[in-house]
Amino acid sequence: MSTTWTVVDPTSGQDLTEVAMASVADTDAAIERAHDAFAAWRAVAPGERARLLRRFGDVVDAHVEELAELEVRNAGHTLGNARWEAGNVRDCLHYYAGAPERLHGRQIPVAGGVDLTFHEPLGVVGIIVPWNFPMPVLAWGMAPALAAGNCVIAKPAELTPLTAIRIGELALEAGLPEGVLTILPGEGPVVGERFVTHPLVRKVSFTGSTRVGKQVMAGCADQVKRVTLELGGKSANIVFADTDVPAAAAGAPYAVFDNAGQDCCARSRILVERSAYDEFVSHLEPAVRGLRVLDPADEASEMGPLVSAVQRDRVLGYLDGAEVAFAGSVPTTGTTAGGFWVPPTVVTVEDPAARLWREEVFGPVVAVMAFDDEEEAVALANDSEYGLSGSIFTRDVGRALRVARGVESGNLSVNSHAAVRYWTPFGGYKQSGLGRELGPDAPASFTEEKNVFIAH
Repeated sequence: MSTTWTVVDPTSGQDLTEVAMASVADTDAAIERAHDAFAAWRAVAPGERARLLRRFGDVVDAHVEELAELEVRNAGHTLGNARWEAGNVRDCLHYYAGAPERLHGRQIPVAGGVDLTFHEPLGVVGIIVPWNFPMPVLAWGMAPALAAGNCVIAKPAELTPLTAIRIGELALEAGLPEGVLTILPGEGPVVGERFVTHPLVRKVSFTGSTRVGKQVMAGCADQVKRVTLELGGKSANIVFADTDVPAAAAGAPYAVFDNAGQDCCARSRILVERSAYDEFVSHLEPAVRGLRVLDPADEASEMGPLVSAVQRDRVLGYLDGAEVAFAGSVPTTGTTAGGFWVPPTVVTVEDPAARLWREEVFGPVVAVMAFDDEEEAVALANDSEYGLSGSIFTRDVGRALRVARGVESGNLSVNSHAAVRYWTPFGGYKQSGLGRELGPDAPASFTEEKNVFIAH
């Protein structure tokens, strides 16, 4: 029996709407419809599939402002961020529209005949989307999977389903056949679990917590089912004394407080060379206090609320008894008074075993620690079960390369905080995930490689 979920506006704490949640029977029916649509979709000529994906991207482009405004209300993202996120859906569709005509196999020299390889689609792919980036993460799985000839069923997070539902409608408007892309709101233990256990789902792409990711991976193992996992992070921002310290301090808040810190790539550990530590912190404080934490619908807002009361309370729990060095402010009047706000907060840490240093807070909290030399910086950065992202600030090119090669992380930026580009691979080391998303090779990860030998 289907149930409903009350979607809440994080800015005000007020109810937005009710969304029907799929049951196991609903999920099975959707998977079977996708499986029935697969034969025709995989047979669509590469050029025509490319045209449909480009058309899908064009339709999304025409609705960027609508999608952005919807995300501001549903997820509390700032308007500027939400516009970028909707545009990222468009850009991913346009980028992977080039893939159907470029899924090249190989001719491998062999004795006695000709050897050929083919990339063939898997079938039905289940994508489990998190609440922190509802639109981009949907696109990162959906676009390459569709380009490779698969049918996709996506489960948006219970908290933030509205933009995914709308994107599903836009897919039909763009001309994608029924069953090729299905948006199926539902609870994780119901819909997500069925993606894992249903034999017609041949791959699961999961973005979320490491704890749940382990459960997904274990469940997929039972059927030897393909799985991609993008999980937690506790990324380091390493600042050496030879860099432009004031500039590094001024940019640091945006590397961790973007999306109110609800970002697995957040540089939530700042490591500063001891000789520059005091200077860095002195410049970091005005940058944090000056962060514009406003109603996310305000064009000037740089940080909005947390997604839910549960998430707000979880983050505040980390601050109980913490050494708070300084913090910013949050709005407390008008329509924002009932929202789920936590101010951008900086804590100083000396013990690498401290909970705030080791655990993923997933909120606007950053910990700062001093280090003495390059070797210690790399060791501290790597002293984590995670390895997703990170930044390195130095003017020394050799040091930048040494540290980048030494840090156990899937995505690193030197003298910047760039994290995810749709045309480059994205994924983590250690317990930050399994496999890679995005980049030119992503469609191949949604295929089986078949080898065919033809004897002379």
